[in-house]
Amino acid sequence: MQTQIKELLHDYKRDVFQIAHRKKDAESITRECMHITEDVLQQHYTFHFNKLPDANRAEIISMISSYVREAILPPVVKKIVEHHVLLERRVEALEKLLAASLEALSQSQPQDKPHNLDKPQK
Repeated sequence: MQTQIKELLHDYKRDVFQIAHRKKDAESITRECMHITEDVLQQHYTFHFNKLPDANRAEIISMISSYVREAILPPVVKKIVEHHVLLERRVEALEKLLAASLEALSQSQPQDKPHNLDKPQK
């Protein structure tokens, strides 16, 4: 039983390593990240002011907004999306590990001995 669990854990660690380092996975992750990043950057947000700003203030706010959208936001969003996609892949691998572990545990348990959960064991 312990050897099965060790093998499953080793397989999980290998899968997570391959997700992060294998060229094929890295390319698919990059494509997915670029697609998500483009979608996020296509969304435009507008400012709503309670009072109408004067022309100079509105121009400054517009310049800051444009600079942030064009220069600062793309690399930040790309990094966040990469981290998110990698975490999704790791969670999928963890779900496989959990399912395989539960399957191994259910197969190793004797079927003819029902557990009595009502009475505490001493």
